[in-house]
Amino acid sequence: MEERRKCKRTQLPISMVIKKLSDGGNQEVEIEVIDVSKSGVGFSGKELLKVGEVYEAFLTIWTKEIIHAFLQVVRIEMKGDEYIYGASFIGMPEVDASRIGVYQVVKENGQ
Repeated sequence: MEERRKCKRTQLPISMVIKKLSDGGNQEVEIEVIDVSKSGVGFSGKELLKVGEVYEAFLTIWTKEIIHAFLQVVRIEMKGDEYIYGASFIGMPEVDASRIGVYQVVKENGQ
């Protein structure tokens, strides 16, 4: 598969809940994170989301802190009975992106 993400992907022990913004954001969707980078996230789920749609995301990272972010779905694939998504972070503060980068460095060095 051709790499499309601008930053290095890493599998991290995080969970994520997203809310659709265009219809009032009432419905939360819990999804399974596949990998994450400082610029985006790969995830899977049973619910069909739309390419181009913006979602509010709450990422619970390995330190149990919650990163509040917005993401835009850029690709969708069907695999079995699940959808596999690629999404870009929109306007994520550098301090939050740095948390992901720090964990990538720690994981690579075997810490």
